[in-house]
Amino acid sequence: MLDKIIDGNIRAVSRAISLVENDGRDKEALIDQLYPNCGSAVVWGVTGPPGAGKSTLVDKLIKRERAQDHKVAVIAVDPSSPFSGGAILGDRLRMQRHATDPNVFIRSMASRGHLGGVAGATSDAIKVFDAAGFDVIIIETIGVGQTEVEIIEISDIVLLVLVPGMGDEIQALKAGVMEIGDIFIVNKKDHHGADKLKAEVEYVLNLKDTKNSERNPVVMTNANLDEGIQKLHESIYEYLETIKNNQQLKANRKKRLVSEIKNILTAKMVEQFSNYVDINQEIKKWSEQVYNGQIRPYQLINDKIQSFIKELQKNDIEN
Repeated sequence: MLDKIIDGNIRAVSRAISLVENDGRDKEALIDQLYPNCGSAVVWGVTGPPGAGKSTLVDKLIKRERAQDHKVAVIAVDPSSPFSGGAILGDRLRMQRHATDPNVFIRSMASRGHLGGVAGATSDAIKVFDAAGFDVIIIETIGVGQTEVEIIEISDIVLLVLVPGMGDEIQALKAGVMEIGDIFIVNKKDHHGADKLKAEVEYVLNLKDTKNSERNPVVMTNANLDEGIQKLHESIYEYLETIKNNQQLKANRKKRLVSEIKNILTAKMVEQFSNYVDINQEIKKWSEQVYNGQIRPYQLINDKIQSFIKELQKNDIEN
């Protein structure tokens, strides 16, 4: 499968994405072997509130990328079904015009309750697409809020899509979401209040204290009518060129690697602890103990961790 992925074989890429999404047995070995072939693709994160027109916007951007003969992969991260755990929106439906293009790969992935709205397997899926020779990888996430900031940890640039009619919600954006975006898009520009929203975004950006020399573009579009998309596409490449030249892109990728290693470490620690106890079963018992006043929550967890460490040390001595 490794050689086929590097050759860009679509069936092999699809199998590899399923492997990482389902946390298959050979996932880690595959990703490590693909790693030397990664680093060429540019990752765009696209986020914004539901109904902002993100999928339609991505559809128009794919069209322009293909006009430049770029291979494009899209990961549409959907909220999970509370019953099946599967993706429930199926954003691929809005991009069907590209379904027969062998140089466009669109995959819906369920978030499965993963904090931040980004599927846990997204980082590994990016590596598969990167190694397979895709030029641009677009991560489209649903929703926007304080938990959505995780998109910044896996993207080279973030496109924040906004729509008129948000009213006072622009005030909430100052608290953190405005820090996510590199390029701000006011979609549905024909709607009442679009000019006002653009002015408010520009005002907030002017207040933002930043040490970076790049300016954040604010672009007005109407994705349904394909208006403003060409300007947006040009703004993306101009911004990328700027952050390449001032070394910000390199800094962003190093930060991304730090986050990735932290996530792997955390997952491995949880995995090791799970081998020690049945976490789901034990948590029910522990919560009963806390509820009944037998022990306090921090004390309980600290005690369990200490017991776990002692068990590991005991095993090391015996071995």
